Amino acid sequence: MAENKTKETDKNVKDFINEFTEGFNDSEQKRKDSYELIDLMQKISGFEAKMWGQSIIGFGTYHYKYKSGHEGDAPLLGFSPRKAAISLYVYTGREEHKHLLNDLGKFKTGKVCIYVKKLSDIDQKKLKALMKETLRYMNEKYGK
Repeated sequence: MAENKTKETDKNVKDFINEFTEGFNDSEQKRKDSYELIDLMQKISGFEAKMWGQSIIGFGTYHYKYKSGHEGDAPLLGFSPRKAAISLYVYTGREEHKHLLNDLGKFKTGKVCIYVKKLSDIDQKKLKALMKETLRYMNEKYGK
């Protein structure tokens, strides 16, 4: 079975943000948004920011196990300040949670990820509600 690449690391979160965002056209905005997200996700989750893999900043952890036997750990909430957009790992992707995306603002979605150019493109109250529901769901499903 393949080993997970995305694991919690000891890398310093602030060092990562400052190094990673250097040289972007919008580096100051990405840096500002990253620090805002850290503050917001720490308040919502109650967990400190930790690096996961090379570029994900995660909060809290849960253990999953699929029917295939594949298992691992992942952050409850997280984000990554990527070059094209900020990837927000704050959404379950489940049908019963799609309504939480209504009126969120300007974003794109992946399977369980939300992509935003900048944090001001989305409604902060809606984002908080989305994160709280995701945490509630994850804690219920994975027993935290």
